[in-house]
Amino acid sequence: MSTNLQITNINTWGFDFSSPLTISGPCSAESEKQVVETAMALSKPGIDILRAGIWKPRTRPNAFEGVGSKGLKWLQTAKKLTGIPVAVEVANENHVKECLQNNIDFIWIGARTTVNPFAVQEIAEALRGTDIPVFVKNPINPDLELWIGALERLNQVGITKLVAIHRGFSTYEYSEFRNKPNWDIPLELKRTFPKLSIICDPSHICGNRKSIQSISQKAMDLAFDGLMIESHIDPTKALSDSQQQLTPSSLEKLLSNLIYRKTSTDNPELNSQLERLRKVIDSIDADILDNLSERMKIVNEIAHHKKLNNITILQQERWNQIINNALDIGSSKNLSDDSILGLFKIIHRESIRLQNEVMNSNEKELEELLSIKVK
Repeated sequence: MSTNLQITNINTWGFDFSSPLTISGPCSAESEKQVVETAMALSKPGIDILRAGIWKPRTRPNAFEGVGSKGLKWLQTAKKLTGIPVAVEVANENHVKECLQNNIDFIWIGARTTVNPFAVQEIAEALRGTDIPVFVKNPINPDLELWIGALERLNQVGITKLVAIHRGFSTYEYSEFRNKPNWDIPLELKRTFPKLSIICDPSHICGNRKSIQSISQKAMDLAFDGLMIESHIDPTKALSDSQQQLTPSSLEKLLSNLIYRKTSTDNPELNSQLERLRKVIDSIDADILDNLSERMKIVNEIAHHKKLNNITILQQERWNQIINNALDIGSSKNLSDDSILGLFKIIHRESIRLQNEVMNSNEKELEELLSIKVK
């Protein structure tokens, strides 16, 4: 269950942001020299916001956990020299207070914090009565409701300058990514809250420099509102996440190589062609839903017979047969295995849900459904 978020459009925040928005800076503030040199170099590609981690939530206690409060002064120095506003990650009430005292322009809530409603509520209460913009990263696990909940908690204390950051999701499965993108989750967030700006964090999705360009391009192609990409003046010497940070010059090259596409066109002929093709898609979609409805009617009938004859819902051999047949047909029609598996898993989940309802219905309901006498 989602509520309507009250969102102040990012273009009215009073900053001269580019479109798409670009946020960059080191994973961690390590020294004043490192922060200032990185900021100066990043002024050339013209980033909108300078980011740096001051307090670092690390997996294990002996890892570099940030320089703490003194790093806030370094960011202010960098801001004075470059004119670039600054952003810091916060994880508790004290972090918020120190950022506000040091005139930090933006704060963001990291994935490890978003996953904890108690921590988010503490941060929200500390922000009550302020209008500082807050960026909220998705939780570590692929849970859209947790992400929405964090945004709602902030909204309820009066924070309307909100932006979501997609940084990918942890998984135990093998993946080429540090955190799997699961693009459907941020896209569903955007569908639910169309006024909410969403930016992509390719650094944490990839975990390495080589894939950042392609993920950044995909985010642009999916109409994301911006990018947060980590940059360090000398990534080889970085104290945290050295493999995923770019040099400022590499970032400039990446941004210049991105293709920025329009979300619409004023070409009447093209619009007419698109409208015609979309009507064809709408008709096909209606046919798909009709066929799916018929399929579920048959599933319902099968479930009744299974109940009467005390047969389990899941028939593993039959499920394997369905998947193998679908993969064979899909391959012949140039459909990817992933898309086929994803589609049929959803259909199978709904099939099991319907069968479970029948299996747990009482005998009188079953009589009425089958119009037969059950002894």
